[in-house]
Amino acid sequence: MPVLEGKTALVTGVSHAGQVGEAVARKLAEAGAALVICARTQSNVEARAQDLRNGGARVLGLAASLTDEGQVNQLVQRALGEFGRVDILVNLAGGLTRYKPAIEHSLDDWTQELNNNLLSAFLMSRAVFPHMRDAGGGVIVNFARAGLPQANMVAYNCAKAGVEALTRTFALEGRDMGIRVNAIGPGLTDTASNIAMMKPKDTAHWAKREDIAETICFLASDAGKGITGQTIDVTGAGL
Repeated sequence: MPVLEGKTALVTGVSHAGQVGEAVARKLAEAGAALVICARTQSNVEARAQDLRNGGARVLGLAASLTDEGQVNQLVQRALGEFGRVDILVNLAGGLTRYKPAIEHSLDDWTQELNNNLLSAFLMSRAVFPHMRDAGGGVIVNFARAGLPQANMVAYNCAKAGVEALTRTFALEGRDMGIRVNAIGPGLTDTASNIAMMKPKDTAHWAKREDIAETICFLASDAGKGITGQTIDVTGAGL
């Protein structure tokens, strides 16, 4: 039996082909989970949903702004209405969008980067937590970052540090409810967008998006039941 048979996974940030979100959603579907995937743009998320359906997955694709409390709550309610449960939440939405020296970060730069990476993870986790508690357990996987903070991304660095603190706090509060909460710390990853932007000669030492997906599937399954409150780096050979 597939390790996630009978489970429903809600994965945020599943928008474009060749990205981590697509790989994560595909791996969870292969493991037997029904899927709810979301992104900001309906046409993008529906394209990914159809790709997954073509592979035999059960998928609901929804558009939502995850920094809007009302839209987050509606997203979770629609997931529950479609499948009756949310067993796994993967908070993938976010990413680095402001790259400049710290003194050049505007208040808007700071606010947007923290909102996209940290506020979204908080709102989504808070929204699913009562349902996981009532169901007797669940799994949340957040996205932090691997390695030390880098220059020119102060808001992103602080957001991801916040995600690690968020992960530990929800793990502590969920441990007596059967809710496990961990984070992935990806290194430089072989996404289509990274390859197009950086044009590397090879990606042999990069993290592979399929390896990130495998790690999430492990954490979501019973094989990962002894792990909570941790950030697990997935860096490939790049270290």
